[in-house]
Amino acid sequence: MAAIPRYRRHAGSALFSAGFRPFFLAAALWAVVAIPLWLLAYATGITAPSALPPVTWHAHEMVYGFAVASAAGFLLTAIPNWTGRMPLQGWPLATLAALWLIGRVAVLLSAEIGAPLAAVADLSFPVAFLAVVAREIIAGRNWRNLPMLAALSLLLFGNLLVHLEPLGIADTAALGNRIGIGTLLELIALVGGRIVPSFTRNWLAKNYPEAKPPAQAGAFDFAALVVTGIGLAVWVVAPDSVVAPWAELAAGAAAGLRLSRWRGVKTIREPLLLILHVGYGWLAIGLLLLGFDGFYDFMPPTSALHALTIGAIGTMILAVMTRATLGHTGRSLSAGPATKAMYVLVTAAAILRLAVPFAGAQMMVMLSLAGTAWCAAFGLFAVLYAGPLAWPRAQGGGTPI
Repeated sequence: MAAIPRYRRHAGSALFSAGFRPFFLAAALWAVVAIPLWLLAYATGITAPSALPPVTWHAHEMVYGFAVASAAGFLLTAIPNWTGRMPLQGWPLATLAALWLIGRVAVLLSAEIGAPLAAVADLSFPVAFLAVVAREIIAGRNWRNLPMLAALSLLLFGNLLVHLEPLGIADTAALGNRIGIGTLLELIALVGGRIVPSFTRNWLAKNYPEAKPPAQAGAFDFAALVVTGIGLAVWVVAPDSVVAPWAELAAGAAAGLRLSRWRGVKTIREPLLLILHVGYGWLAIGLLLLGFDGFYDFMPPTSALHALTIGAIGTMILAVMTRATLGHTGRSLSAGPATKAMYVLVTAAAILRLAVPFAGAQMMVMLSLAGTAWCAAFGLFAVLYAGPLAWPRAQGGGTPI
């Protein structure tokens, strides 16, 4: 059985009473800010004073800025439930959030303040966050979640590799960004493999007790997770190798077969649950597209990559942020009209980005539409969920957002 978290009463700002509050809001706001900056640089050549080239900055900030902030919000909220220890609150949580923000500003202005200072500023957050998570997991003897420490270590290492390039030490920025993306996707495979069938099983038992439940985790799931991990590892280390397309196809097939056992079609009436299946589905689609592209070269590799980043990572992040915020702030655990719109918009962003190479002379229009859909999805979250995130827990639910 899961441990029961022991929450201390927090007398300060509600925003810093739980990890998901500042980090989910920060992730959404940065998603809205960073994409227009990238599109401006792509369309006009006008760039921010960053020591990172625009493409590298874009990938870095989506991975080590946006996605890592959402992962921090999730882990800081989940760990008390895993360990039974009290959560990070108050000034320690505010300090951690401030380190993340300082990192974003430092990377954006790294050409002005210098690459060494920017690297120290940006790496301070993942170092501090790894230390916090390690302390909680080890003190709580929560050995089942030790893989989280390995994942956070990889994210720290990947971020370091990106900074080595502007420091003039090694040409490792692309590898560092791939390590970040691959680690996040493996976390989706690992954590998604726990929560998606679990939430689905509980919902079906309540609403369709006669329905067949999702398959229990077993040898098949473990094998699928291993195959997915191998495919991602090959893509990270040797994306242009002969073996890469085969490993990617195998990984995509394994993820797809695993998803097919979770009864996702039955959840179509509950968008808050269906979107988790959609996000995991993008993992399978993106890996399959990477593999097929390695054989047939029918689209730029970045298109398949965006099926994984916008599709899998972006969708799963939005799905988890909405569900966790509603549940942990005392709101009704159901998707209202605005939340449904967010899900439609993030899905549209992924599809539109995939269509960019086929848009011909309208490529920039299609790219802008994809960016607009992305910003609208996370902008809606920032505007409509800011209140629940910043205010004390509601009593008695209320109208779904």
